Amino acid sequence: MTADRFESMRRAMVSNQLRTTSVDDPRVVDAMARVPREDYVPADRRDVAYTDISIPLVNGRALNSPMATARLINEAGITASDHVLIVGAATGYAVAVATLLAKSVVGLECDAALATAGDVVGPLEAGAADHGPFDVIVIDGAVEEVPSALIDQLAPGGRLATATIENGVTRLAVGRRGGAGFALSAFADADAVVLPGFARPRAFVF
Repeated sequence: MTADRFESMRRAMVSNQLRTTSVDDPRVVDAMARVPREDYVPADRRDVAYTDISIPLVNGRALNSPMATARLINEAGITASDHVLIVGAATGYAVAVATLLAKSVVGLECDAALATAGDVVGPLEAGAADHGPFDVIVIDGAVEEVPSALIDQLAPGGRLATATIENGVTRLAVGRRGGAGFALSAFADADAVVLPGFARPRAFVF
């Protein structure tokens, strides 16, 4: 497939997936239009890189759909002065998009087979405290709970965007760290890839 064809698919993604799903920050739209998503998927999946689906990678992991990643980044409200952490960086697509929006971006990936140069490799749920605090944390996938370790790495007033799983339903949500603590507010139902390390502890039933 030619570069022109990929560019055409990228424009179609912006028009059909982003502009129709409340991705309303022109900077986010422009960044998504500039980053070649086909470079972040396996070679045999390049032809579906811009389809509204998650893309299987390795070791049970997958790359979020373009729409899910775009909506999380959009709602996080990344500004040009922000220091950002992308949790679940995988092959680096969300990091590449965020890099066009923020002052600095740290990618955190738990699977060394996926991590790209410059990523922090370690447990996703532990965050990257040595590189914080962060103005924005984007968890590019679905989690059952957001651990306090990540919330503690937010700067005062910092935002965190993620997909949450509750009773089998996945919703995109965003929250802000303030004087009263931290709470997530859901803004859309959407499919998102499940990330390892964020399962809610199971209660024993006697």
